[in-house]
Amino acid sequence: MNTLTIEATGADAACCGTVSDGTVDAAQAEQIARVFKALGDPTRVRLLSLISAAPDGELCICDLTEPVGLSQPTVSHHMKQLAEAGLVTREQRGKWAFYRVAPRGLADAAATLAPR
Repeated sequence: MNTLTIEATGADAACCGTVSDGTVDAAQAEQIARVFKALGDPTRVRLLSLISAAPDGELCICDLTEPVGLSQPTVSHHMKQLAEAGLVTREQRGKWAFYRVAPRGLADAAATLAPR
């Protein structure tokens, strides 16, 4: 049986190096994946859009149900996913929760993956 041996030399050897600088670690990859997973649902994208378009930059959970046509518990579930991903902040005022777009949530995730 014949065996073929290939050795990387010169320019070929340089292309086969290990990538380590500028890569994300496991914890960063988890967080970035959480952001993009949260945005993988069209309802969550709409909710984030509604909040960012609000005149004062925040909306009550009670203002988010009608535009997306879902019940309050379902919208609350979606908002929890957005909050856990770091895309919105939540402030409880009495019985209502108010949401704002997190200032750096999406930008930080995108910047981590942007070419340098």
